[in-house]
Amino acid sequence: MSGDGCRCESDAEPSGARGWADAGSASLVVVSMIGVLVLLGLGAAFMTATAAAHRRAQAGADLAALAGATAGQQGSDPCVAAVEVAAANHAELTSCLPAGDDVVVAVRVEGPEFLGHTFEVIGRARAGPSP
Repeated sequence: MSGDGCRCESDAEPSGARGWADAGSASLVVVSMIGVLVLLGLGAAFMTATAAAHRRAQAGADLAALAGATAGQQGSDPCVAAVEVAAANHAELTSCLPAGDDVVVAVRVEGPEFLGHTFEVIGRARAGPSP
């Protein structure tokens, strides 16, 4: 206090208990939390895209195997039918093994790109008449 009874600014105590030493630290916490949320969102999007690619591969394999088994029962080449159906489902047939009335196929679908790498998802299926 000054001698004249008024309280001057130089005599005032800091308004916060911490003072100015940590000013702006909340901004760093907010920016860090936003970064974490963005990374979690990207991870969730990648996992969703991978699951969708897996479903496409499995559906392509199932349909290709069914087409191959049907063609085989009708006297046609089962692998030709399997290739056509796999291509129509945006999948690449990687193997086709006719075994009697059954057909076992494997197809490949490109998965999502992550950090410059594209992953391939494989789907396998067997189809034929019931025993």
